[in-house]
Amino acid sequence: MNRFEYTLGADQLTLFGEQQMINSGVAFYNRYKGLAKQGTPFIRASGQERVVQSARKFSKGFHQAKIADREPDASYPYSILVIPEGKGFNNTLDHGLCTAFEEGKPYGVVGSEAQQTFLATFVLPIIQRLNTDLPGANLTAMDTINLLDLCPFTTVASPSAAVSPFCHLFTLDEWKHYNYYQSLGKYYGYGAGNPLGPTQGVGYVNELVARLSGKAVNDHTTVNRTLDANNVTFPLGEALYVDVSHDNDMTSIFSALGLYTSTRPLSNTSSQSIEATAGYSAAWTVPFAGRAYIEKMECVGEKEELVRIIVNNRVIQMETCGADRLGRCTLTDFIQSLSFAAEGGKWDECFAE
Repeated sequence: MNRFEYTLGADQLTLFGEQQMINSGVAFYNRYKGLAKQGTPFIRASGQERVVQSARKFSKGFHQAKIADREPDASYPYSILVIPEGKGFNNTLDHGLCTAFEEGKPYGVVGSEAQQTFLATFVLPIIQRLNTDLPGANLTAMDTINLLDLCPFTTVASPSAAVSPFCHLFTLDEWKHYNYYQSLGKYYGYGAGNPLGPTQGVGYVNELVARLSGKAVNDHTTVNRTLDANNVTFPLGEALYVDVSHDNDMTSIFSALGLYTSTRPLSNTSSQSIEATAGYSAAWTVPFAGRAYIEKMECVGEKEELVRIIVNNRVIQMETCGADRLGRCTLTDFIQSLSFAAEGGKWDECFAE
């Protein structure tokens, strides 16, 4: 502890994170090789620098895999459409427009309040142990969470992802509590546990419907109409699309898509197993370099195109559209299941007085 120097920046992509994105691009090419050989993906990125850098590294991995497959790739480096973040820009890859969601109580604190309630159930013995071992430190509950945070962040800050010594300060059960603490933050902060959480993902879902159906985007929430009305900046009919965003926005999008509907409201007084949460966990949904594949496919013996969603290599059983045993819904049923997004979610509540 005495010799530790804090050298982490803020909102930066680490060397290990860069390699993760390169690996993701390679995996994407190899999974969709038949389509990838026909051209390159249409790529968008939200405007924060680390997100743009992630898109570039993903592109590099895709390119490397294509070259290794002895396919020509004269279009590299690929064009990336960067959508600015901040006031004055509609951006389906970055929340920020919904006033009631962004500006405090009640919606903006649902996640942190759930976390604080749960924190009180497990943190006291940790504080006591740490303060006994570190006389005079007088660590608080949030200091303890910050120490826990240092484990994953200093681990991925290492180019080889060498496990940080901070990780050994805590027991396996304490890490399970920390994992659940993070899940509460996502679920109640940006997911189905927040009344306005799913609404933040509505614009993206309506763009997805446009891509799947080949029809113009119909949305009055976060869609950038200037971009989406232009076939250059929002083309339809592409074989492959790549969108690079943030973990919080992915959480809202998953909720707007109706994923994890079997998950009952998470308890904020006791930790629940992955079985009890029906597969919902921040570690399973939005880990570092988390990704989701949304596939439209034609299958022999099927009269209609099918849709399947895979989150971090797990096929999601989409109950809202009657998925089959392989997790597939017909395109018609899938689009019909997205009525929440089609109706704009609860966007009208974003600006209620």
